[in-house]
Amino acid sequence: MGVFSKVHRFREAGEEANIYNVENYGAPAYSLFTSTKVFTLHHHIDITDANDNIVYQSRSKAISLHDKTDVFRASGEPIAHIERKLISLHERHFVKMSDGMKFELSNELFHLIKDITNIEGLGWQLRGNILGLNFELVDTDGSVIAVIGQKMFSIHDKYCIDIYKKEYEEIVIAILVTLQHMNRDRAAAASGGSGAAGGSSGG
Repeated sequence: MGVFSKVHRFREAGEEANIYNVENYGAPAYSLFTSTKVFTLHHHIDITDANDNIVYQSRSKAISLHDKTDVFRASGEPIAHIERKLISLHERHFVKMSDGMKFELSNELFHLIKDITNIEGLGWQLRGNILGLNFELVDTDGSVIAVIGQKMFSIHDKYCIDIYKKEYEEIVIAILVTLQHMNRDRAAAASGGSGAAGGSSGG
């Protein structure tokens, strides 16, 4: 459905790029796919290429109020550390890349259809379609860096990401992992659960 849908743009590995993305932004440089391991003490995300090879992984501490998460290359080299601000109306998360670069993700409030997350320190924005579970990552000029699609009703909380500016790949991966945690926290809050232990209702 994701290949031909303008509403839900998630697709599985091996499928063609979403037609809406191609019409509006051109063919992506390449795509990556995520799947969250369930029933584990640690929140663990595998990020794979189109051939199901693991490219990156993220792991979170089993019990952490700040939802501390580390992202690694498949070789084991760290690329980013992510933490959630404990009390924040804007669902703020801090990201530090392994090269020392720092930025923050902070949601703008009161958007009913479009969810806007500012990426302070980069000047980028993550613009989400709550209904379609689609997210467009744009730079300071409004150019698309990547398009993210989330699978509906998946216990493994799956995402696909079409990357258009491959020079930003590892920053994009850190943002993607942070987005998954933010969406999981929001779903847990809506259901009255705990963000550290809850699963995504839309993944």
